[in-house]
Amino acid sequence: MTDKYKVLIVDDEPDNLALLYRTLRGKYDIAKSTSPLLALEMLKQETFHCILSDHKMPEMDGVEFLKRASEISPNTMRLLVTAYSDAGILIDAINYAKIYRYIKKPYNPDELLLVVENALEYLQLKIDNSSLINDLKELFAGTITAIVEALDAKDSYTLGRSRRVTYYAVKIAKSLHLSDITTGKIELAGLLHDIGMIGVSDDILTKVEKLSIDEYNEIKKHVQHSVKILDDIKQLNDVVEIIKYHHEHYDGNGYPYGIKGDDIPIGSRIIAVADAFDSMITPKVYRQHISPDEALKYIKELAGKQFDPVVVEHLEIIMPSAVREIRELESQRQ
Repeated sequence: MTDKYKVLIVDDEPDNLALLYRTLRGKYDIAKSTSPLLALEMLKQETFHCILSDHKMPEMDGVEFLKRASEISPNTMRLLVTAYSDAGILIDAINYAKIYRYIKKPYNPDELLLVVENALEYLQLKIDNSSLINDLKELFAGTITAIVEALDAKDSYTLGRSRRVTYYAVKIAKSLHLSDITTGKIELAGLLHDIGMIGVSDDILTKVEKLSIDEYNEIKKHVQHSVKILDDIKQLNDVVEIIKYHHEHYDGNGYPYGIKGDDIPIGSRIIAVADAFDSMITPKVYRQHISPDEALKYIKELAGKQFDPVVVEHLEIIMPSAVREIRELESQRQ
């Protein structure tokens, strides 16, 4: 991080822009523009930590400007300065432009400084947490690789499976515009979600005939096995929570806890879809695999029942490119 955070202020009224500049210049590295269109070009050329935008501007309003800004620089904190208190406008600003806060005119300079400071503290927390996820990946890289290779050696069906499920899950998470932190946790959970299969008998895993009820119940225990293996690693607590619930169903008919809907962590809902999709299109000794299009059709039929409908929509978005990319990667390894 540089000595000063970089803040972009945008207001079509020069006097208002000058007031914002005087309020912030002592503490931050300030760039300013009276034109939202020019400010968007500035964002393409330079990284800013925070944007303050006026609401009422002739080229485009502040909500539209901040929406476009979020597409160019999604990690930049966005603040809207507005004289309006209309609930519809503010809801649009939050949902459409994903602003951090709005600042009501007329504002007290000290209060404005506090809002900007809080926004940048929140940004720094996100940066620190993102670094923590990367540190965790590096810390456990060797362990994760060893575990995945052990799973691959245990059963030919699992060969490369954890990596493929992770690939689909991360693609879905990015399509949903989840944060880098959440996506990083989903990536780790994807790689480790079936670690508990190590505790399941080889006779059951490699059985060609239909499993008995008792044998199926043994398979289901792999979730608890996974949790038990990872539970003592405090740095992986959030990752374990994702793994713990990845066999829950959206309608509450999954296992082992029977929770449903949004009570299931979003990472678990994503891995459930990615896991099922890969299972359907992967060749098995005991069952004919199906095409990606057939698998998607089947999963869509279970949207709202077994799977989160929104996650299924995003599987459909990423599926063609993800399947193609995985096939290319696997062909290169052969």
